[in-house]
Amino acid sequence: MVLKLYGLAVATCTKRVRVVLEELQVPYELVAIDILKADHKKDEIKEHQPFGQIPWIDDDGFKLFESRAICRYIALKYGGIGKLIPDPADVQKTALFEQAASIETSNFDPPVWGLAHEKVFEPFFGRAPNPQNVEAHEKALEGRLSGYEALLSKTKYVAGDELTLIDLFHLSYGALLKVQGYDYLESEKYPNVARWWKDVSSRPTWVKVNSVQLEPKA
Repeated sequence: MVLKLYGLAVATCTKRVRVVLEELQVPYELVAIDILKADHKKDEIKEHQPFGQIPWIDDDGFKLFESRAICRYIALKYGGIGKLIPDPADVQKTALFEQAASIETSNFDPPVWGLAHEKVFEPFFGRAPNPQNVEAHEKALEGRLSGYEALLSKTKYVAGDELTLIDLFHLSYGALLKVQGYDYLESEKYPNVARWWKDVSSRPTWVKVNSVQLEPKA
């Protein structure tokens, strides 16, 4: 039974899972859940995802939600050890991987999600962004990117000198910055961030997955 991914091709967290599936060449079927029609809030959907969110997977009867957890599962089951996650026997690499995971969720995701919420998602649904929130998220991201610049001046990728899941986790929301008109990840102000971002965002798997985009409404 082929793995089924329930989500929407244009959705950020669905893209996060898809790029990992593509990297590991895992066959899968994308089953569309139209969040634009609020299908994800229906009772029959909440039987699989109790919070009414996407994505989730059904892997031969095993069901799992939360995009980062799904990605880790896929990497563990489908040949990602030594490719996208370190061998657990290597304690130091594993520790650096977990450090990077915490960096992405604590330092990168909050401001980039906040900007996407204000400048992409809210306008898409006909609501105006809050300028104060936008300013706060911009300031927060600029501070976080200074930390990324320092980190990436010493290593090729966020968890060390090898690509991992954590680098891929940055892609879906990071790509939305350019859609909003920001050049944070390409800026000469952060040359090591720009070098890293060019590397990870030009991967053929991501180019394929990101070919469908949610554009902010004017």
